Amino acid sequence: MKSVVLNTQKKLTLKEVARQLGVSTATISNAFNRPDQLSEALRARILSEAAALGYHGPSHAARSLRRGESDVIGVVLADSLSYNFSDPMANQLLKGIADVLVENKKQMLLLSSRGEAASQRAAESLPDGFIFYGAPDTSCFERIVRLGKPVVAVDFEQEAVRSVNIDNYQAAYTSAESVLKSTDGNICILGMRIIESDRVCRLTSQDILCSSQEISRQRLKGYLDAAANQNRNVSPDRIWHIPVNTPEKAEQAAREALTMTPRPRVLLCMSDVIALAALRVATQLDIRVPESLSVLGFDDIPAASQMQPALTTVCQQSAEKGRVAARMLFDESTDSVVLPTRFIQRASAQV
Repeated sequence: MKSVVLNTQKKLTLKEVARQLGVSTATISNAFNRPDQLSEALRARILSEAAALGYHGPSHAARSLRRGESDVIGVVLADSLSYNFSDPMANQLLKGIADVLVENKKQMLLLSSRGEAASQRAAESLPDGFIFYGAPDTSCFERIVRLGKPVVAVDFEQEAVRSVNIDNYQAAYTSAESVLKSTDGNICILGMRIIESDRVCRLTSQDILCSSQEISRQRLKGYLDAAANQNRNVSPDRIWHIPVNTPEKAEQAAREALTMTPRPRVLLCMSDVIALAALRVATQLDIRVPESLSVLGFDDIPAASQMQPALTTVCQQSAEKGRVAARMLFDESTDSVVLPTRFIQRASAQV
């Protein structure tokens, strides 16, 4: 081989590297992409001398441009990236998506629908398809749909886009009915994102009148209908709005509910994060669960079975949601899916 002359003045092409090393372009390409085609010694020598030239392999971006594919799938989150990293439901869904992407040799790009459009457009142009998790910002959704790439929605529905959902109303109704038929006394509901407010607060009569297909509204309706069918009224001032699904906000709402008079006998919670916070507050207030208080969650995150007492909840198969959504993205012949849920009876509620 010819001696190597270090060149850092410009970006080298594969052809130029082959000329300087005195080998064919195919040999250089095989060294980076098909190592089984070369002896170990020859490949190691080429990689070492190419690195000395400042060349570290063919441009993946250029290759993707030629193929018309990036092997990247975009996952667009309704909330900020930082919030989703701390949310156990998002973690389970992303794991499910990742399981399928690994099987198909694809990579994942996380985006937020709340990201600034100007700075995010370049990233949005890269993926071969998109999975939206949670109802996104309208402008972001429309912008990505206009790209004409495959799109799957999770936990919301949009016309002309396939989706993966659960029946939130029926899951809430069935689980609440199971708890309420075995427990008398006052009921409080700890809800999530029921109204447009960044404060933890109770609802008003006007708030209850709003009709929507959003997840929180469907769960609220399920809880209220289950109570009404047992002739048990839940007044608006016994329903809390929690703006974000975090332990801190949930504990604030739970403490307000559990220190009111008369104290509730049942807490119907719209997430496990909220329900687990309620169990911690109940312990701090020396309220016995389930003897004096039944607590119902929704989600079945891993911590639900680890809590003492273990949480009675609804399993909505978040990891499976992710797997189904990812498979749907690769098979455009599949239709929208409504996954089944399961009522999980544990120790936090008398059933």
